[in-house]
Amino acid sequence: MTDETNKNGPEAAAPEETVKAAEPQAAEKPETAAAPDPLELARAENAELRDRYLRLAAEMDNLRRRTERDVKDAKAYAVAGFARDMLAVSDNLRRALEAIPAEARESGDAGLAALIEGVEMTERSMLAALERHGVKKLEPTGQKFDPNFHQAMFEVPNAEVPNNTVVQVVQAGYTIGERVLRPAMVGVAKGGPKAAPSESESPAA
Repeated sequence: MTDETNKNGPEAAAPEETVKAAEPQAAEKPETAAAPDPLELARAENAELRDRYLRLAAEMDNLRRRTERDVKDAKAYAVAGFARDMLAVSDNLRRALEAIPAEARESGDAGLAALIEGVEMTERSMLAALERHGVKKLEPTGQKFDPNFHQAMFEVPNAEVPNNTVVQVVQAGYTIGERVLRPAMVGVAKGGPKAAPSESESPAA
């Protein structure tokens, strides 16, 4: 009996105590992740808001510039269609003046002279009014042919001027602002002066 009692004594209970002592450690929860720094969050949010503001400011600036350009173009070119129609009237006035024979002009008839003067004044007044709205007449004679402003109608053999020089204007051209309202119909020189032979091309003595 004594031996059994000793076996069930304090020494026999030791393993249970060891298990119970280990249980609290096993039950401990792992450490939670560190909470984000509020200052870093505020900085990130501030950077995002600043980026949005800069993008919005750039878009608004582009919109303002585009609107200003559209308004400027609308003011400059709003009369383009009307001006083009008025040029046709001006052309007819010029044709009427050119159709008057030289003999009739020199006849000294007072009525005819007054009529001619009235038509010329009307033409000048119309062109002046168009110019006030940005319409300007091209003066291509003697200039190099430019397809952006001129429309070649024919070639004129002329060895006295450089090739592709405008030598005749069939119909006047006009611009409005920086755009061509109507290209000038012109005749251009063909040929041009011959280039002087260089020393390497000169015949040997």
